[in-house]
Amino acid sequence: MSITPADIDHWRTWIDSREERSEILDRSALIRFAAAIGEPLDVDHELPSLGHWAFFLPVAAADQIGVDGHPKRGGFLPPISLPRRMFAAADMEFGAPLILDWEATRTSRILDVVHKSGRSGDLVFVTVEHRIVQADEERVREVQTIVYRDAGAPMAAIEPAQVEQQADDRIWHPTTPDLFRFSAVTFNSHRIHYDLPYTQQEEGYPGLVIHGPFTATRLFAHAQRGDRTPRSFSFRAVAPLICGQDVLLREEADGQCRAIRCDGADAMIATAGY
Repeated sequence: MSITPADIDHWRTWIDSREERSEILDRSALIRFAAAIGEPLDVDHELPSLGHWAFFLPVAAADQIGVDGHPKRGGFLPPISLPRRMFAAADMEFGAPLILDWEATRTSRILDVVHKSGRSGDLVFVTVEHRIVQADEERVREVQTIVYRDAGAPMAAIEPAQVEQQADDRIWHPTTPDLFRFSAVTFNSHRIHYDLPYTQQEEGYPGLVIHGPFTATRLFAHAQRGDRTPRSFSFRAVAPLICGQDVLLREEADGQCRAIRCDGADAMIATAGY
Protein backbone atom coordinates (compact mmCIF):
# COMPACT_ATOMS: atom_id res chain seq x y z
CA MET A 1 0.00 0.00 0.00
CA SER A 2 1.51 3.32 -1.08
CA ILE A 3 0.94 6.63 0.64
CA THR A 4 1.34 10.09 -0.86
CA PRO A 5 2.66 13.43 0.40
CA ALA A 6 -0.96 14.59 0.44
CA ASP A 7 -1.85 11.71 2.78
CA ILE A 8 0.94 12.69 5.15
CA ASP A 9 -0.02 16.37 5.07
CA HIS A 10 -3.61 15.40 5.88
CA TRP A 11 -2.63 13.17 8.80
CA ARG A 12 -0.37 15.89 10.19
CA THR A 13 -3.39 18.17 10.57
CA TRP A 14 -4.16 16.00 13.64
CA ILE A 15 -1.10 17.41 15.42
CA ASP A 16 -2.16 19.21 18.64
CA SER A 17 -5.57 17.50 18.61
CA ARG A 18 -6.71 16.96 22.19
CA GLU A 19 -9.03 14.69 24.10
CA GLU A 20 -10.02 14.87 27.77
CA ARG A 21 -11.66 12.15 29.85
CA SER A 22 -12.57 12.00 33.53
CA GLU A 23 -13.47 8.90 35.53
CA ILE A 24 -13.43 7.39 38.99
CA LEU A 25 -10.33 5.20 39.40
CA ASP A 26 -12.17 2.00 40.20
CA ARG A 27 -10.51 -0.27 42.76
CA SER A 28 -12.00 -3.43 41.24
CA ALA A 29 -10.58 -2.58 37.82
CA LEU A 30 -7.12 -2.26 39.32
CA ILE A 31 -7.46 -5.57 41.17
CA ARG A 32 -8.35 -7.29 37.89
CA PHE A 33 -5.33 -5.65 36.24
CA ALA A 34 -3.07 -6.90 39.05
CA ALA A 35 -4.48 -10.40 38.64
CA ALA A 36 -3.94 -10.35 34.88
CA ILE A 37 -0.25 -9.43 35.20
CA GLY A 38 0.39 -11.89 38.02
CA GLU A 39 0.90 -9.43 40.88
CA PRO A 40 -0.59 -9.27 44.43
CA LEU A 41 -4.23 -8.27 44.63
CA ASP A 42 -3.76 -6.03 47.68
CA VAL A 43 -3.70 -2.86 45.56
CA ASP A 44 -4.19 -0.65 48.63
CA HIS A 45 -0.78 -1.72 49.89
CA GLU A 46 1.04 -1.52 46.56
CA LEU A 47 -0.12 -0.42 43.12
CA PRO A 48 0.57 -3.01 40.41
CA SER A 49 3.22 -2.36 37.78
CA LEU A 50 2.07 0.35 35.34
CA GLY A 51 -1.36 0.19 36.94
CA HIS A 52 -2.48 3.46 35.33
CA TRP A 53 -3.13 1.34 32.22
CA ALA A 54 -6.13 -0.16 34.03
CA PHE A 55 -7.98 3.13 33.55
CA PHE A 56 -9.16 5.37 30.70
CA LEU A 57 -9.61 2.36 28.43
CA PRO A 58 -10.47 2.87 24.75
CA VAL A 59 -14.18 2.30 24.13
CA ALA A 60 -15.57 1.90 20.61
CA ALA A 61 -19.10 0.85 19.66
CA ALA A 62 -19.48 -2.64 18.19
CA ASP A 63 -20.03 -1.25 14.68
CA GLN A 64 -16.83 0.81 14.95
CA ILE A 65 -14.44 -2.16 15.23
CA GLY A 66 -12.26 -2.96 12.20
CA VAL A 67 -11.45 -6.40 10.80
CA ASP A 68 -8.26 -6.58 12.88
CA GLY A 69 -10.16 -5.94 16.12
CA HIS A 70 -8.82 -2.39 16.55
CA PRO A 71 -11.27 0.53 16.46
CA LYS A 72 -11.75 1.84 12.94
CA ARG A 73 -9.32 4.55 11.87
CA GLY A 74 -10.07 8.19 12.56
CA GLY A 75 -11.39 10.08 15.56
CA PHE A 76 -8.76 11.29 18.01
CA LEU A 77 -5.97 9.43 16.18
CA PRO A 78 -5.34 10.26 12.51
CA PRO A 79 -6.81 7.79 9.96
CA ILE A 80 -3.47 6.28 8.90
CA SER A 81 -4.16 3.88 6.00
CA LEU A 82 -1.21 1.51 6.53
CA PRO A 83 -2.66 -1.83 7.67
CA ARG A 84 -0.54 -2.76 10.70
CA ARG A 85 -0.61 -0.81 13.96
CA MET A 86 1.62 -1.37 17.03
CA PHE A 87 2.30 0.29 20.37
CA ALA A 88 6.03 0.71 19.83
CA ALA A 89 7.42 2.75 22.74
CA ALA A 90 6.64 4.94 25.73
CA ASP A 91 8.32 7.33 28.16
CA MET A 92 6.66 7.75 31.56
CA GLU A 93 7.14 9.97 34.59
CA PHE A 94 5.39 9.25 37.89
CA GLY A 95 4.42 11.80 40.51
CA ALA A 96 2.34 11.06 43.59
CA PRO A 97 0.50 7.71 43.58
CA LEU A 98 -2.99 7.51 42.10
CA ILE A 99 -5.84 7.65 44.62
CA LEU A 100 -8.35 4.84 44.18
CA ASP A 101 -12.09 5.56 44.12
CA TRP A 102 -11.42 9.24 43.39
CA GLU A 103 -12.00 11.04 40.12
CA ALA A 104 -9.05 11.71 37.84
CA THR A 105 -8.75 13.40 34.46
CA ARG A 106 -6.58 12.30 31.57
CA THR A 107 -5.74 14.85 28.89
CA SER A 108 -4.33 13.46 25.65
CA ARG A 109 -2.64 15.37 22.83
CA ILE A 110 -1.14 14.41 19.46
CA LEU A 111 2.45 15.69 19.54
CA ASP A 112 3.68 14.62 16.11
CA VAL A 113 3.00 12.53 13.00
CA VAL A 114 6.16 11.48 11.13
CA HIS A 115 6.60 9.45 7.94
CA LYS A 116 9.72 7.35 7.31
CA SER A 117 10.71 4.88 4.60
CA GLY A 118 13.04 1.94 5.03
CA ARG A 119 13.74 -1.60 3.92
CA SER A 120 10.43 -2.70 5.43
CA GLY A 121 8.48 -0.05 3.49
CA ASP A 122 6.52 2.94 4.74
CA LEU A 123 6.30 3.68 8.44
CA VAL A 124 4.22 6.38 10.12
CA PHE A 125 4.95 7.25 13.76
CA VAL A 126 2.26 8.99 15.82
CA THR A 127 3.41 10.46 19.15
CA VAL A 128 0.72 10.89 21.79
CA GLU A 129 1.06 12.55 25.20
CA HIS A 130 -1.18 11.54 28.11
CA ARG A 131 -1.31 13.46 31.41
CA ILE A 132 -3.30 12.11 34.37
CA VAL A 133 -4.24 14.75 36.94
CA GLN A 134 -5.92 13.99 40.25
CA ALA A 135 -6.60 16.31 43.20
CA ASP A 136 -5.00 19.15 41.20
CA GLU A 137 -1.71 17.26 40.92
CA GLU A 138 -0.17 15.58 37.88
CA ARG A 139 0.24 11.92 38.78
CA VAL A 140 1.40 10.37 35.48
CA ARG A 141 2.83 11.80 32.28
CA GLU A 142 3.26 9.32 29.43
CA VAL A 143 4.38 9.88 25.85
CA GLN A 144 3.48 6.95 23.62
CA THR A 145 4.73 6.15 20.13
CA ILE A 146 2.33 4.26 17.88
CA VAL A 147 3.73 2.95 14.61
CA TYR A 148 1.79 2.07 11.47
CA ARG A 149 3.43 -0.03 8.75
CA ASP A 150 2.84 -2.13 5.63
CA ALA A 151 1.74 -5.74 6.01
CA GLY A 152 5.17 -7.12 5.07
CA ALA A 153 6.22 -10.72 4.58
CA PRO A 154 5.13 -13.49 6.97
CA MET A 155 7.39 -13.95 9.97
CA ALA A 156 9.35 -17.20 10.17
CA ALA A 157 8.92 -19.51 13.15
CA ILE A 158 11.21 -18.63 16.06
CA GLU A 159 13.64 -21.44 16.82
CA PRO A 160 14.78 -21.59 20.46
CA ALA A 161 18.52 -21.29 21.13
CA GLN A 162 20.66 -21.76 24.20
CA VAL A 163 20.65 -18.50 26.17
CA GLU A 164 22.93 -18.50 29.18
CA GLN A 165 21.15 -17.30 32.30
CA GLN A 166 22.53 -14.88 34.87
CA ALA A 167 21.87 -14.90 38.60
CA ASP A 168 19.07 -12.31 38.65
CA ASP A 169 17.37 -13.33 35.40
CA ARG A 170 13.76 -14.38 35.49
CA ILE A 171 11.97 -16.64 33.02
CA TRP A 172 8.48 -15.54 32.03
CA HIS A 173 6.24 -17.99 30.18
CA PRO A 174 2.91 -16.32 29.36
CA THR A 175 0.09 -18.64 28.29
CA THR A 176 -2.96 -18.20 26.09
CA PRO A 177 -5.20 -17.48 29.14
CA ASP A 178 -2.67 -14.86 30.28
CA LEU A 179 -2.97 -13.08 26.93
CA PHE A 180 -6.77 -13.31 27.03
CA ARG A 181 -6.91 -11.85 30.53
CA PHE A 182 -4.57 -8.98 29.63
CA SER A 183 -6.67 -8.21 26.56
CA ALA A 184 -9.76 -8.22 28.76
CA VAL A 185 -8.47 -5.87 31.47
CA THR A 186 -7.11 -3.39 28.89
CA PHE A 187 -10.14 -3.73 26.55
CA ASN A 188 -7.75 -4.57 23.71
CA SER A 189 -9.52 -6.53 20.98
CA HIS A 190 -6.62 -6.74 18.50
CA ARG A 191 -6.99 -10.27 17.14
CA ILE A 192 -3.27 -11.14 17.10
CA HIS A 193 -3.48 -11.72 20.86
CA TYR A 194 -6.28 -14.35 20.86
CA ASP A 195 -7.31 -15.42 17.32
CA LEU A 196 -4.66 -17.88 16.10
CA PRO A 197 -6.01 -18.49 12.55
CA TYR A 198 -6.26 -14.73 11.93
CA THR A 199 -2.81 -14.14 13.46
CA GLN A 200 -1.15 -16.71 11.19
CA GLN A 201 -3.15 -16.32 8.00
CA GLU A 202 -3.81 -12.58 7.90
CA GLU A 203 -0.94 -10.97 9.83
CA GLY A 204 1.71 -13.60 9.19
CA TYR A 205 2.92 -14.31 12.72
CA PRO A 206 3.84 -17.89 13.68
CA GLY A 207 1.71 -17.76 16.83
CA LEU A 208 -0.27 -15.49 19.12
CA VAL A 209 1.64 -12.29 19.86
CA ILE A 210 2.31 -11.14 23.42
CA HIS A 211 1.12 -7.59 24.00
CA GLY A 212 3.92 -5.04 24.13
CA PRO A 213 2.39 -3.38 27.23
CA PHE A 214 2.15 -6.79 28.94
CA THR A 215 5.89 -7.27 28.43
CA ALA A 216 6.48 -3.72 29.69
CA THR A 217 4.70 -4.51 32.98
CA ARG A 218 7.00 -7.51 33.50
CA LEU A 219 10.12 -5.43 32.85
CA PHE A 220 8.85 -2.71 35.20
CA ALA A 221 8.30 -5.32 37.92
CA HIS A 222 11.80 -6.70 37.31
CA ALA A 223 13.25 -3.19 37.65
CA GLN A 224 11.51 -2.50 40.97
CA ARG A 225 12.65 -5.61 42.82
CA GLY A 226 13.39 -4.98 46.49
CA ASP A 227 12.60 -1.49 47.75
CA ARG A 228 13.36 0.37 44.52
CA THR A 229 10.52 2.53 43.21
CA PRO A 230 10.97 3.84 39.66
CA ARG A 231 10.10 7.52 39.22
CA SER A 232 10.37 7.16 35.47
CA PHE A 233 10.18 4.30 33.00
CA SER A 234 10.67 4.01 29.26
CA PHE A 235 10.53 1.09 26.87
CA ARG A 236 10.99 0.35 23.20
CA ALA A 237 9.67 -2.78 21.47
CA VAL A 238 12.15 -4.10 18.90
CA ALA A 239 10.83 -7.59 18.01
CA PRO A 240 7.63 -9.58 18.58
CA LEU A 241 7.27 -12.18 21.30
CA ILE A 242 5.23 -15.31 20.62
CA CYS A 243 2.97 -16.95 23.20
CA GLY A 244 4.13 -20.34 24.49
CA GLN A 245 7.83 -19.52 24.28
CA ASP A 246 10.02 -18.49 27.19
CA VAL A 247 10.93 -14.84 27.68
CA LEU A 248 14.04 -14.00 29.71
CA LEU A 249 13.85 -10.82 31.78
CA ARG A 250 17.28 -9.38 32.50
CA GLU A 251 18.66 -6.27 34.21
CA GLU A 252 21.94 -5.34 32.52
CA ALA A 253 22.77 -2.45 34.85
CA ASP A 254 20.87 -0.40 37.42
CA GLY A 255 17.48 0.15 35.81
CA GLN A 256 18.56 -1.04 32.33
CA CYS A 257 16.41 -4.04 31.42
CA ARG A 258 15.79 -6.29 28.44
CA ALA A 259 13.17 -8.86 27.47
CA ILE A 260 15.06 -11.51 25.53
CA ARG A 261 13.33 -13.90 23.15
CA CYS A 262 13.91 -17.65 23.27
CA ASP A 263 16.23 -17.35 20.24
CA GLY A 264 18.42 -14.81 22.05
CA ALA A 265 17.11 -11.73 20.23
CA ASP A 266 16.11 -8.60 22.13
CA ALA A 267 12.35 -8.09 22.08
CA MET A 268 12.06 -5.04 24.35
CA ILE A 269 14.56 -2.64 25.91
CA ALA A 270 13.57 -0.60 28.96
CA THR A 271 15.05 1.90 31.40
CA ALA A 272 13.82 2.67 34.91
CA GLY A 273 14.87 5.83 36.73
CA TYR A 274 14.91 6.04 40.53
